[in-house]
Amino acid sequence: MRSLFDATAINGIALKNRLVRSATWENMADPKGHMTDKLFQVYEDLARGGAGLIITGYAFVTADEQPNPGMMGIYHDSFIAEYRKLTDMVRSHGSRIVMQIVYGGTQTGYPAEGRIIWGPSEVADLATGVVPTPMTQGDIATLVQAFGDAAERAQAAGFDGVQMHGAHSYLLSQFLNPYYNRRSDEYGGSIENRARIIFEVYEEIRKRVGRNYPVLIKINAEDFMEGGATFEEIRFVCSQLAERGIDAIEISGGTGASGEKIPARVKIDTPEKEAYHATYAAQVAAEICVPVILVGGLRSPGVIEGLLESTSIDFFSLSRPLLAEPDLPKRWQQGDLLPARCISCNGCLQMRPGGNVCILPEAMR
Repeated sequence: MRSLFDATAINGIALKNRLVRSATWENMADPKGHMTDKLFQVYEDLARGGAGLIITGYAFVTADEQPNPGMMGIYHDSFIAEYRKLTDMVRSHGSRIVMQIVYGGTQTGYPAEGRIIWGPSEVADLATGVVPTPMTQGDIATLVQAFGDAAERAQAAGFDGVQMHGAHSYLLSQFLNPYYNRRSDEYGGSIENRARIIFEVYEEIRKRVGRNYPVLIKINAEDFMEGGATFEEIRFVCSQLAERGIDAIEISGGTGASGEKIPARVKIDTPEKEAYHATYAAQVAAEICVPVILVGGLRSPGVIEGLLESTSIDFFSLSRPLLAEPDLPKRWQQGDLLPARCISCNGCLQMRPGGNVCILPEAMR
């Protein structure tokens, strides 16, 4: 019988348990995306806390496209040495670390004026109102190259893998979404065409890093908005990525315009409200021979163990709970099986000075 604290692996990278810290925007990097002491401490706390795999907050791949403040960057070779200190530290505590790489597009917290922000089509973002510049095929080729460059740097810096961010209406996700992607060329129309940029980014990364280096993707099961990508379409994308050799798929869902079905839902206060993408992840896991990671509202070890018994899902990601309790995996492993103390208030996502941190008083954590 499988258990939460099994020793596992993703493409040969040994993991001490099935718990993943899902990519979380810390808002603590410097203005150019470089590490700070405070951000380094966040990762040291996570590594000490027992997560088997840590996925970094999203790192932007081109210098002129930082979607939000305090993001990590990976657009220049100058990042390699400082990230080597980070990856060495994480492994010294027995955890492994993957860098999430992203082009944000219209999902941005900065003013759009004076900037060229790429998108699949000239359609205003329903959450931010930003209208992008439609990408030419030359722009797409440039971006594919930038993702490859970023992955190569991450590998040189000692990260145990990279994760493409194809969820939550960031650029790769918008190409999948027919509401935003209204192109008439080979990157629009059918799901095969809308997914083409993701396949090209994956193949470029794989060419750069080799077959023995883990490459993951985070993807929406559904966009949960009118005119968005459907689960049937995403199942096709996942099957195609599996055939191409992707090493793990993290199943999420929703956008900032998805109403109650945003990625970080509130008031997850009963077991029935947990694991809100589990049905989708379970179906994908049953259909492909690639590890599937579930993210979204996981709070209780009992819920996770139940999914281990009843589905083929391999890994379980937590984000907000590890802001409140970076040592939550260690607490569960030591036998304290109370649910995470996170109350899903989303106060940690309010872009406060000093970073995105849990706002609960220490006594409540």
